[in-house]
Amino acid sequence: MHITRKHLTFGLLAMVALAAVVSHHLGLGLIDPALLAGLGALAMTGELELKDITKLLTEQGKAFEEFKKANDERLQAKADGKAVGDFEAKLGKLNDVMDAIKEQVKEIEKKAGRPGTGGGDGDPARAEHKQAFSKFLRKGDDDGLAALQAKAYNITTDADGGYAVPEELDRDILGQLVDVSPIREIANVRTVSTSDYKKLVNTRGTASGWVDEDDARTATAGSSMAQVTPFWGELYAYPQATQQMLDDVFFNAEQFIVDECATEFARAEGAAFVTGDGSKKPKGFLSYATAATADNARAFGTLEHVLTGVAGGWAASNPSDILITLVHKLKAGLRANARWVMNKGLLAEVRTFKDAEGNYIWRPGLEAGQPDRLLGYAVTEAEDMPVKAASSLSVAFGDFRRGYTIVDRIGTRILRDPYTNKPYVGFYVTKRVGGMVVDSQAIKVLKFAA
Repeated sequence: MHITRKHLTFGLLAMVALAAVVSHHLGLGLIDPALLAGLGALAMTGELELKDITKLLTEQGKAFEEFKKANDERLQAKADGKAVGDFEAKLGKLNDVMDAIKEQVKEIEKKAGRPGTGGGDGDPARAEHKQAFSKFLRKGDDDGLAALQAKAYNITTDADGGYAVPEELDRDILGQLVDVSPIREIANVRTVSTSDYKKLVNTRGTASGWVDEDDARTATAGSSMAQVTPFWGELYAYPQATQQMLDDVFFNAEQFIVDECATEFARAEGAAFVTGDGSKKPKGFLSYATAATADNARAFGTLEHVLTGVAGGWAASNPSDILITLVHKLKAGLRANARWVMNKGLLAEVRTFKDAEGNYIWRPGLEAGQPDRLLGYAVTEAEDMPVKAASSLSVAFGDFRRGYTIVDRIGTRILRDPYTNKPYVGFYVTKRVGGMVVDSQAIKVLKFAA
């Protein structure tokens, strides 16, 4: 489906309108009515541009200033022994305002940057394969499809493995997975042609020594290499459509499959990359063993955790200190590309934290394309991260592109089933995906335990 600026604007207005309603009830006046009206006019003309995001981010900046003011008042009331319920409710609503604006800005930036699908395929063989594949989806006619597939992609068709989805459609599915599954955005993603994929990791065992020019050179210890392999799983979806829908020339069968599969695939794999146990699915980074020992003292493949000092909670004195400690547990060379990962509920708490000088440690991204930052590092919201509880690993910090690898088996495959559930035609869509921690020193976790 070709996404126009007009299409993007309607979703934007819905979220901004929600934020405006919340703002109105709070009496804050954060969302400028003129801005809302102006964006509405742009929706009608299709002239929405990314520069308009700046206006929304300005409103988010105002919301954050109100948030800080409300939190300061809450802290003062708490210190004075007064009730803080009203302040906490106000903070919750302001969190909703900021989240609503930020989520929609991210969605617009992604969709505006996504390439259109209407330009055709420059490779005649692949274009012919795509046309034949569309005919297969609609009519079940696969005459010559296997030969065209082999010609277009230099791959063979398994006897009962279905047909490979055309590359353009396959990439669109993976693109939508990036939009929904945040771990894909920050991890290292590899596409391979076989499930027999292994990664060698140098654990730095080589020794050295000082010598004079005429001293004998004795052999030093060699490098120690560790081999890691991904934990594989097969994802499947089984969307169905009536034959009448498929016969309709205006029904986009390819987009139907993308829309039906992408969200469900993203939901399932997003959870697996965080907490998957490695049984018939990828192994999530939180499923690896953790220890409170330093990098040079832990076994390879074990993550380092830092204790909050309170079971299921933060240290009472200054909770930001433990986050600073977590940052400095990561080696300096890994901090350049490091980021935080936590769920939205925990992020709402962290927004209220201050450092020893009284400065808020969270800052909203007030420019297009810039993420929110915590202690200067980008924040990724992942709802699959555990909620705060006793001994939970609810906050992670590290260079995930170095620490965690996602492996996609090349090609999404599809089987057409017009028999099982008449009058519906089912499409059995499968893809193989694996995940593993590669560098256990690159990811640190916060453990809510004494």
